[in-house]
Amino acid sequence: MFEIPDPNLIVGPETCDDAGVYAISEDCALVETTDIITPLVDDPYLFGSIAAANALSDVYAMGGRPVTAMNLVFCPLCKVPMESLRQIMAGGAAKMREAGVCLVGGHSIEDEEIKYGLAVTGLIHPQQVVRNSTAKPGDRLILTKPLGTGIISTGIKAQMADESVVSEACRWMTMLNALAAKLMLESSAHACTDITGFGLIGHATEMARGAGLTFVIERSSIPVMAGVAELIDKGLIPGGLYRNRDHYAPMIKAISQTEDDLLPLYDPQTSGGLLIALADGDATAFLQRAAESGCFAVEIGQVVPQEAYALLIR
Repeated sequence: MFEIPDPNLIVGPETCDDAGVYAISEDCALVETTDIITPLVDDPYLFGSIAAANALSDVYAMGGRPVTAMNLVFCPLCKVPMESLRQIMAGGAAKMREAGVCLVGGHSIEDEEIKYGLAVTGLIHPQQVVRNSTAKPGDRLILTKPLGTGIISTGIKAQMADESVVSEACRWMTMLNALAAKLMLESSAHACTDITGFGLIGHATEMARGAGLTFVIERSSIPVMAGVAELIDKGLIPGGLYRNRDHYAPMIKAISQTEDDLLPLYDPQTSGGLLIALADGDATAFLQRAAESGCFAVEIGQVVPQEAYALLIR
């Protein structure tokens, strides 16, 4: 379909970025996104909180401030108690209040499977947009949450994940990326994305390809949640992980890594952390500010000129 270019569209779908950005004035732009997920946990309130944090994350990844949201609810009305629906939306509303987001409405659809999410609008200065395709050679790569929520969610569904493992995963999934995004802007980040359904390898690959560069990732530096290795040993691996591996494996090169070493890197995340590319000195400043403010942050690699593959994992 032929589309007339709109000069106010700052970020569109071309580079698979986390949200669209549309300028409405010289000093203000809208950040637009939506995300919907199926239940990861049995507690409806907790599920609502996770879904809301997951949807808000795309705005933070662009450097924006989420301001309004609309509920999106899909539900088999004859099978789900109305109280469960109320609890899901209450959990989402609580997370929105924490983020300073105003709920302005929503829409519900009868469906065979329950799903919940948000359509979110944020604000940003047009000159402060942080894209996923603008990393530069020499940048250092920083990750702000550990990996493993997809594998742990599979363990939850199979009732084979320890309570402490589940509790820790839920703590990460309900944690907003607001502080990490604030520190990212203060540190003049070159590029950013949030780690969600395509896993660390998928999203890092999209960042590298968008910038026409290669990301070198140190496997030993990548944080993984407790219990993930044990769940992998039990075969509790989500189908999305294998789909990610099938798609992205031809675009990467791994040195001295076993298949199990790489599985958490392909794991589809829900409400994952930010992957941020910063210049050398700015990365040092970010890590220092993160340590002082209690924001989790780990350096996992660097950006180099383009090679024959998007990612080198060593």
